[in-house]
Amino acid sequence: MGKRLAGAEKEVLVEIVRFTQKNGLKGAEGGWKDFLARNDKKFGASVSDPKKRSKDVLLAFLLTFSKDSQKYFGKLVRRLNERSAFEQFLKEFPDKISPQLKLVQLTAEHPEYRKNYNFPSYKEGWKVLREGKVTNFMKSTMLAIDCEMVLCHDGTEALVRVCVVNNNLEVKLDELVNPLKAVADYRTNITGLSKNDLKGVTCSLVDVQKSLKKLLSKGKILIGHSLSKDLHALKFDYSRVIDTAYIFMYANLPTTASASLNSLCKSVLGYAVREEGEPHNCLKDAEAAMNLVIAKLKHGFNDPIEIARDSVPESDMMKLLAHKIPVYLPCQELLKLFSGNPSIDEKIDSRVRGDYYSTCILFGDRDEVEKAFDELDGQETKDSSGRLQKNVLLKRDNGDVASFYVRKMAYGAQLNKSELSNKRPPPTKHVEPTKEDNDGDKQKKQKTGKKHEKKSKISMAE
Repeated sequence: MGKRLAGAEKEVLVEIVRFTQKNGLKGAEGGWKDFLARNDKKFGASVSDPKKRSKDVLLAFLLTFSKDSQKYFGKLVRRLNERSAFEQFLKEFPDKISPQLKLVQLTAEHPEYRKNYNFPSYKEGWKVLREGKVTNFMKSTMLAIDCEMVLCHDGTEALVRVCVVNNNLEVKLDELVNPLKAVADYRTNITGLSKNDLKGVTCSLVDVQKSLKKLLSKGKILIGHSLSKDLHALKFDYSRVIDTAYIFMYANLPTTASASLNSLCKSVLGYAVREEGEPHNCLKDAEAAMNLVIAKLKHGFNDPIEIARDSVPESDMMKLLAHKIPVYLPCQELLKLFSGNPSIDEKIDSRVRGDYYSTCILFGDRDEVEKAFDELDGQETKDSSGRLQKNVLLKRDNGDVASFYVRKMAYGAQLNKSELSNKRPPPTKHVEPTKEDNDGDKQKKQKTGKKHEKKSKISMAE
C-alpha cells in the first residue's frame, strides 16, 4: 500500500492528510502537527497547511501509520483518483454523461454533501466500495435503498431491515437483520418492527454488505432519501449516489434544509408515503425514493417547489422539545427553567444519542407553551428546518452549568432576510419532521463567528 501512496499525486496526498486532521488520526509520531514539530526544525508546525508542504513531507507523515491505516489510505487514493477522473470526464465529454449521473453530480454539489458524506470508513467493520472505471460513467443503472434502525444499549444504532429496488420497482433485496447486540428501543412506532419480528433472524450486517457489493458492481447508482444515514447504518462508504433530499430546490425552506420523504412525495408525486402516525415501510420508502428520481428525470423540476405542509397534531402543540442535553443532567432538573406546571416525557431512553439526549416538556395547553418559551432569555435562533429554538444554560445546585436547546414543535415567526439565501420565500407553516427529528434535532452550526457568540443572551436558571 506504500507504493500506492508513493505513486499518488500531491493533491491526493493533501486530501488524505486533511482527512487525518479532521478525524484526529495519529501515526507513530502523532498527528500532522506533532509530526511537523518533531521533524521540521526550521518551521515546525507553524506551516501546517498540507497544501504548502512538499509531496515528500506528506508521504513521510502518512507512512508513519500502521499497515492497516496505509491500506485504508490506499483505498482513499483510489477513490480520489476515480472522483478526479469523473470530474475530468464531465468537463471533456459533457454530452456523454447520462441524466442519472448528472443527478449524482448535483448531489455532490449540495452544500451539505461534504459534511454528511464524510464517513468514518477507517473504522473496523466499514466497507469502501470503488466507483469503477471511466467507462462506467456512461452507465445509468439505478438501485434505491431504505433502512430501518433500532437504538442499542451502547448508544449506537443498528440495522434491522434493508430493502433495495431497481428502476422497475422490482425487489432486489429485502432482509431483516440481526443487530447482534442488546437493543434498548426497537422504535416500533417508526420501524414497524418488534423483538418478536427479529426472533430467529440470522442475516447479519456483514451479509448485507456482501449483498450490496454484488448489487452495486460496475458502478451502479444508489438512490435514497437522506441516504447518508442509511450508509452510516450499513457501514458502507459509496459515493456514486443520488440523495433525493438534495436534488430538488425548495421555495419555502431554508437553503440547507431538506424536506421529509413524505412531504416531498406529496409535492412531487402527489401522494403520501404514509399516513400520520403510521410506521415506516422500508420497501415503500425505497420505492418512493426511486419514483422521485424518475419524476425528476422525466419532468425536470428545475424551479423551486413548494413543499406540502402537514398540520401539527394538537398534542405536539402542547410540547417543547429540549435537545442536546448532556446525559449527566437528570431530566427532572430541566423543569426549573419553565413557568407553568410542566412535566417530562418519560420515553427518554429512546432519544439518547451518545453523550446527549432529548425529551419533550409537556404543558397543559398552548398558551402555557408560548408563555414558557417566551420567558426563556436565551438567544433565539432557528434549527435546520426553520423552527424557533433557544440556547439556554441551567445552573445546577452543585454549581455546574449545563447547556442545551429548547425548540418549538412547529414553525413560528417567518425567517428574516439575513436567515435566507437565494431570495427564497420564508416558511410559514410546519414541515413534517425528517428522520433526524425522531431522535432530536442536530445542533445547527452557527454561521457567525465568536463575536456573535459573545453577544448571545443565554438564560440562567438559579
